[in-house]
Amino acid sequence: MQSLALTENWPVPNAAAAVVRADGVIVGTHGPTGQPFPLASVTKPLAAYAALVAYEEGAVELDEPAGPEGSTVRHLLAHTSGLAFDEHKVSAPPGTRRIYSNAGFEQLGEHIAEATEIPFAEYARQAVLEPLGMSSTSLGGSPAKDGVSTVDDLVRFAAELQAPRLLDPRTVLAAMTVVHPGLAGLLPGYGRQTPNDWGLGFEIRDGKSPHWTGSSSSPRTFGHFGQSGTFLWVDPEVGAACVALTDRAFGPWAIEAWPVFTDAVVAELRG
Repeated sequence: MQSLALTENWPVPNAAAAVVRADGVIVGTHGPTGQPFPLASVTKPLAAYAALVAYEEGAVELDEPAGPEGSTVRHLLAHTSGLAFDEHKVSAPPGTRRIYSNAGFEQLGEHIAEATEIPFAEYARQAVLEPLGMSSTSLGGSPAKDGVSTVDDLVRFAAELQAPRLLDPRTVLAAMTVVHPGLAGLLPGYGRQTPNDWGLGFEIRDGKSPHWTGSSSSPRTFGHFGQSGTFLWVDPEVGAACVALTDRAFGPWAIEAWPVFTDAVVAELRG
């Protein structure tokens, strides 16, 4: 795909990208796709997927108590537990505000580790990484932000999101469906969004503006970006997903470059 070569214009030391269709066929790659990069918050979708495996295995229920008082597993996944961004303190009653929370995903990891009696990073390896052949990926440290992976591995995960094998497709559909519709909140790097829609561990594009995906991305697009200059999106209407990893922190360069890049990828896929 010619559009992937746009990463060469990004002001980053290294960048790698790939596109995979819903049928699992990789239609394009560019850059060092086997190079490990810190994922930052692109860790969260992987952690969420492990949580959903735990749910399907019966280790946890989505509506069982987890996190602060009144919060559930579902609240933690949807950033509506009321926990602050990076502190384990309550800023709002559960279900009333969309507060993007690293602390919430850390409490989610602790809850699943306790329920399964397996450290969360090891549980995620057994539940998600190993079955998908993601041998270059690790989720040690915080399940909110400390993952490391390669484009080659994340393409496997992006294919799984489009044609699930590890989860019931209905569970994945729930993960990409808005939880607690209508809640406002801050989208990191982009300011307040009303509404600020999220599913279970995945951000949903809907009509957000500005946004890190493209103007041509469908409202059903879902995924995540990370402060380490990384992103993964799936656009069900285009029938494809895109992964891009870099080694420069997110900033104005990404706000400018990513939507243009995504629009070029979507145009090539549709063309």
